[in-house]
Amino acid sequence: MSEYDIAEAQRALGYTFKDIEILRRSMRHASVAESRLESNERLEFLGDAILGMIVCERIFILFPHLLEGEMTKIKSLAVSRTTCAEISIEIGLDKLIVVGKGMRTHKELPQSLAAAILESVIAALYMDGGIEAARGFLEPLVDPAIHAAERSGHQHNFKSMLQQHAQQTLGIAPCYRILDEKGPDHAKSFYISVEIKDKSYEPCWGQSKKEAEQQAAMRALRSMGLIEVDANGQAEVTKK
Repeated sequence: MSEYDIAEAQRALGYTFKDIEILRRSMRHASVAESRLESNERLEFLGDAILGMIVCERIFILFPHLLEGEMTKIKSLAVSRTTCAEISIEIGLDKLIVVGKGMRTHKELPQSLAAAILESVIAALYMDGGIEAARGFLEPLVDPAIHAAERSGHQHNFKSMLQQHAQQTLGIAPCYRILDEKGPDHAKSFYISVEIKDKSYEPCWGQSKKEAEQQAAMRALRSMGLIEVDANGQAEVTKK
C-alpha cells in the first residue's frame, strides 16, 4: 500500500494505527503476499469472531424483549457476507484491497473479497487498539443492519412475535383454529383465526395453513397495536 492508500484506509476506519504493518497486512490479499501467512487470511479469521461477538452484544442490548432464537436470526442477517460486503463498499474498503494484477482486470471484485476485507480490518483494529477500537468502528455501521434485520424478520415471523408477546404478558400461547377450508386436497385454502385466552381475533384466508396462521397472527398484532403495516405490506414494530 502507498502512503496515500494508508491515509485513505485510516480515514475510512476513523482510526490512526500505531502499528502500520498490521493495517498493511489486513489489506493484503493472498494473491500478492509472499506466503498465505503474510496475507490477511489469519486476520480475517479473528475478525469474523470479533464481528460476531460485537453484533451479538448489540442485539442483546438493543432488543431486551427478544429470545435466543429471534436474536440468532437477526445475527445471521447482520453478519452475512452480503451485509459485510455492503458495509465494506459503503466506506470504500473495497477500493483499497491489494490484490494481484489478474484480479484487477474485472470491473468489480467478488463480493466475498469485500466482505473478507471488513473482517480483516476489524481484527487489525482489535490488535492495535483493543476491543474498544473495534467496537467504536463497528457500532455505527452494524446498528442500521441489525435494525433492518429485526424489521425484516418480523415481516415473516408474525406467529413467533405473537407467541412471544402472549407468553411474556399472559403466560399462555396463542391457539389457531380452522374455521373453514375450500378447494381440492392438493390446493386447499384455509380460513383461520387466532385466540388468546378468551379473545378471538379476525380470521384470514391463506393458500396453506401456515400462510393463514401468519396472516391471522399479523391481524392480531395490528389489533393489539403492536405493529403497523403500510400499503406495501411492510410491517413496523410500534411497541416492544
